[in-house]
Amino acid sequence: MNFGRIITAMVTPFNQHGQLDVPATQELVKHLIANGTDAVVVAGTTGESPTLSTEEKLLLFKTVVETANGQIPVIAGTGSNNTQASIELTKQAEEIGVDGIMLVVPYYNKPSQEGIYAHFSTIANATKLPVMLYNIPGRSAVNMNAETTLRLAQLPNVVTIKEASGDLDAIATIIEHAPEGFTVYSGDDSLALPMLAIGGAGVVSVASHIVGNEMQQMVRNYQAGQVTAAAMQHRQLLPVMKSLFMAPNPTAVKAAMEMKGIKAGPVRLPLIPLTAEQQQELQSVVQPNINFFVS
Repeated sequence: MNFGRIITAMVTPFNQHGQLDVPATQELVKHLIANGTDAVVVAGTTGESPTLSTEEKLLLFKTVVETANGQIPVIAGTGSNNTQASIELTKQAEEIGVDGIMLVVPYYNKPSQEGIYAHFSTIANATKLPVMLYNIPGRSAVNMNAETTLRLAQLPNVVTIKEASGDLDAIATIIEHAPEGFTVYSGDDSLALPMLAIGGAGVVSVASHIVGNEMQQMVRNYQAGQVTAAAMQHRQLLPVMKSLFMAPNPTAVKAAMEMKGIKAGPVRLPLIPLTAEQQQELQSVVQPNINFFVS
């Protein structure tokens, strides 16, 4: 499965009453496809998965699959810290027709490396779908080391990993020793270009909600050998990338989307809206008609 270079970790649009907004979700998928997204991850961290019920996740998967209509791959976030519950949700997502699943390192339980391997391999063996692993020690409290990742990469349907550890040495080890066809994506927008430089496949991005086409242009320049231009574009995009994490994700990106006329709605508790000061700061960086890549 080729998931492309720019995968958007999609927000979950809510209406003013905090309910899943299906029409806004449909419009968001169309917006992302038109603005440089190669694939989407649905109901991940940026999608506020901890606050979504199983019924909401299934409706979200169904809506995105039907709206995308085969134009881009849809990756369902079915991972959790409950192995059996992840298997059940994965099977339901498979019936809906998603193209792959994303499984996060179990959070809160703090499993050993052997426990992480057993968790992921048990879920992978229960589905035919391609599996994206997701290592994010800042949220899970446990880091999946390179050796465990490489061991999992031997499983036939474990095809990629979203690496948000920020450890480029470990990531380089994974890229160097992984079986042919296994890919590594940056889980951090600000490391998208450095990841490409060490052999990464691309980025699972939050900023692509706002600057997807610009990120695609940066990637194309890098692939074409225009490294200096790509580096300049990365530097120009960096303030936007950083501003979207001024508050717990996806608070700022949802606010930025609303500023640009893209319906995203509020965040759910325990997340809270940006303060007036934060709104003003974000507005100064993410302007409705901002012109990128002007030297």
